[in-house]
Amino acid sequence: MTGVPLAEELLLLAYDDETGKATLPRISLDLGMAAAVLIELALAGRIAYADGALTAVDPTPTGEPVTDAVLAKIVADTPHSPSSWVQRLRHGLRDRILGDLCEQGVVRDVDETELGFIHVHRYPVVDPSVEEETRQRLAVVLTGAAPDERTAALATLVAVLRMESALGVTGEDADAARQRLEEIASGAGFSGEVSLEDSVIRPSVALVVAALGRAVEHALGPRR
Repeated sequence: MTGVPLAEELLLLAYDDETGKATLPRISLDLGMAAAVLIELALAGRIAYADGALTAVDPTPTGEPVTDAVLAKIVADTPHSPSSWVQRLRHGLRDRILGDLCEQGVVRDVDETELGFIHVHRYPVVDPSVEEETRQRLAVVLTGAAPDERTAALATLVAVLRMESALGVTGEDADAARQRLEEIASGAGFSGEVSLEDSVIRPSVALVVAALGRAVEHALGPRR
């Protein structure tokens, strides 16, 4: 695996750089983190969909600690459906990814106390270069340029999680951005009807995306 993990890119987009607070509901973000790691493993050829379940097809570590921890869990467990894995993996995953970003010096952990005893953590950005590169890639494809596979996967996650506002667009521009993100997802074979006769990666990612979409809709209600 090369580059910044999808889950880290998604998390940086989802947090306000200055306040260090999440800009979307925690439940959808947690679900998104789980889906992002599963998609990462599918793109890396480590997991695949077969007989109604996601299973490990290559146990070789990717070199990224959080991703490899999830891979080890999938290798050791019995097969589960994409929906089951999205739900099983979401607990605690965001905190582990935030911890890694803190260790890398990308964000810092600001531990504050509210009402005299409630600890609240914020994660303002220290090194903006990672997020800037991510935003630049998405900005380019939003203008109509063809995305690479990883950027298409990230665009798909942004669309499913209803994160258009995180890209700095509002109103009609947000509507246009959402439509373009959905076009990218469909064009890459990461959403909609995907034949299981296609390459292993496409149906694996598409089914994780579908599972994420159902989970987000259940948590937040249908998109209006």
